[in-house]
Amino acid sequence: MASQHPIDTQALKGRGSSLAVAHRFERLDREWVDDGWDAERDQRLPIKTQVTLRPCVSALSKNDSPDINFDLAVNPYRGCEHGCVYCYARPTHSYLGLSPGLDFETQIIAKPNIAEALLRDMAKPSFVPQHINIGSATDCYQPAERELRLTRAVIEVLGEHRNPLSIITKSSLVERDLDLLTPLAQAKLAAVYVTVTSLDGELIRKLEPRAAAPHRRLQTIRRLAAAGIPVGVSVAPQIPFVNDDMEAVVEAAAQAGATRAFYTVLRLPWELDEVFQTWLAQHLPDRAERVMARVRDLRGGKNYSSEFGQRMQGQGIWADLYRQRFHKACKRLGLNNERFELDASQFVRPAKLASVADPGPQRTL
Repeated sequence: MASQHPIDTQALKGRGSSLAVAHRFERLDREWVDDGWDAERDQRLPIKTQVTLRPCVSALSKNDSPDINFDLAVNPYRGCEHGCVYCYARPTHSYLGLSPGLDFETQIIAKPNIAEALLRDMAKPSFVPQHINIGSATDCYQPAERELRLTRAVIEVLGEHRNPLSIITKSSLVERDLDLLTPLAQAKLAAVYVTVTSLDGELIRKLEPRAAAPHRRLQTIRRLAAAGIPVGVSVAPQIPFVNDDMEAVVEAAAQAGATRAFYTVLRLPWELDEVFQTWLAQHLPDRAERVMARVRDLRGGKNYSSEFGQRMQGQGIWADLYRQRFHKACKRLGLNNERFELDASQFVRPAKLASVADPGPQRTL
């Protein structure tokens, strides 16, 4: 869904997207027009992040993709202030009537009753204890978590009822919860993956503007490993001609204590296509066409293919090259030799259906 309109070539400092790209349900299509007043546009005030508290009915979301190794997930937030321009979850903001572009990283929806809703879900006779992932769609340790502590509340509920969990994050804030995660890990109930897209700090500042710096994420891996928590590294996504240091990332993570690793290649579903191509035009105009040509090589000639079995790692010769590079690096460094099995047999179902306290009306912080 590449944009057919002129592209605003000015990036917005501290944000991954500079435009409120129209979502696919929008009736009106607005386009940016260069009116020559660049000097005034340079003085635009920074856009503040707005967090809205919106209670949820259920905490659990089901995954039906065979490409992912968990069936249930909990996401305390919708939208993500980290602003990663490539985030495959951006199009989900369309269902809220918000833009997958700038709104996704400035209009955050938090679920204040997420822990209580999770208790209700687990109390149901139909609930089967199993590995639950936290943060599969948007980062569960994004900046709003410092104050709201929703992710911590979810970990407390899962820990109390001995249900295994995994976490994936780019944030060093996960270290705050070492007191909860360490004993759970010792009981084979917790594991953490830290995403390190590249070791190039200047690139990451543009690609993932409000996420932790690469060296800080490696420090987090080191601290998690030192605490005895099984920790892996996500080297995702691989973007042709943008982040090309896969082997260096895997090696640095292994040296920090990671024992497992995985990767995916760039996915551009729905509106994300326009968001990403706008970013390319702003930050890497000299190679934008080259990047997209290789993306199409990975997707059978398209900008995106959602076919199971291929959507995560692509297809064709370039996908094979990524696969070979990754597996050779892991083999050399001894990663992925042993699978850490989380133990769901310890689950203790809530004694009775937990009542959810009235969280009050939707409100904005």
